[in-house]
Amino acid sequence: MFEQIVPAILVSIVAFFSVYIITPFLIRALEKRNLRVKDYHRKGGAMIPRPGGPSILIGIIASELTLYAFFPTTAIITILITTSLAFVVGMIDDRKALGGWFKPLALAASAISIIFLGAYDTNLTFPLFGSFKIPALYLVLIIFIIPITGNTINSIDVLNGVVSGFMTIASFSLSASLFIIQNYEIAIASLPLGFVSLAFYKYHKFPSKIFPGDSGALTLGVMYGVIAILGHVEIVAAIALLPAVINSFLFLSSVKRIVEHRQIKNPTTVTSDFKLMATSDKDAPITLLRLILATGPMTEKQIVFVIFKLTLFSASLAIITAFMMGIKI
Repeated sequence: MFEQIVPAILVSIVAFFSVYIITPFLIRALEKRNLRVKDYHRKGGAMIPRPGGPSILIGIIASELTLYAFFPTTAIITILITTSLAFVVGMIDDRKALGGWFKPLALAASAISIIFLGAYDTNLTFPLFGSFKIPALYLVLIIFIIPITGNTINSIDVLNGVVSGFMTIASFSLSASLFIIQNYEIAIASLPLGFVSLAFYKYHKFPSKIFPGDSGALTLGVMYGVIAILGHVEIVAAIALLPAVINSFLFLSSVKRIVEHRQIKNPTTVTSDFKLMATSDKDAPITLLRLILATGPMTEKQIVFVIFKLTLFSASLAIITAFMMGIKI
């Protein structure tokens, strides 16, 4: 355990400071190329640089390669390849909005790298009940997990700071869970995800200086999914993501089809004093944001605070579940 402390600290530092240092340069580069989008929720409709995915990916690659110098494992190579493929999918979608099926299918294709490298175990572990071996079914599960985590995280990217803050909380709870079940190798490999998200949050929180875009959100979501698979903590990972999972479920159940989020009606409207309120349009999709606003208009900061409280609660449940995985009935 002692020989793993130094790599854990080092990769955390590399992950955080690479994003913290590189992101301002990325912001200026995006502004210079006029790669900006309007923030409709902000007074004056500020134009915000996008996408922030490149700095997120650089942070992940730099930290995971640092870890690979200490522990040259297939698991780290799998994280790098699958996450990079997700970034490419996101960048394509950032530059040109494609159909609703593009991201799920492209992310499913990127999941094949996990199978090809053999970086998985066919056991699915449940708290209290132990592990169940499902060889053929688990391969199918891998193909589904990656698009689900990628698109679920992408769908929660609705307000300044939400996706980066959400991923900071969820990722650190996942790392803590991996340490609890004593899967130290994957636990250390998961640390960059939390520290990259935390560093990016500094620039993404309200008022945002940069948006992550699909390239950033998909990169974070897919890495989270890969960690869940490699660490055999799929159930724990799902619990930590409950607010985002609920948001996706509400959206899909109301829209009843897979569609690009840019093609749907906005579930919220902005008041004259720049608060957000739920729309009265019956055709607009039901989302977590719309449910939060059901009690009345709120400022963006207030909404983000509610989402983070829900995330902290889910993260706590995930950690409790990790403790329960060591108990069998």
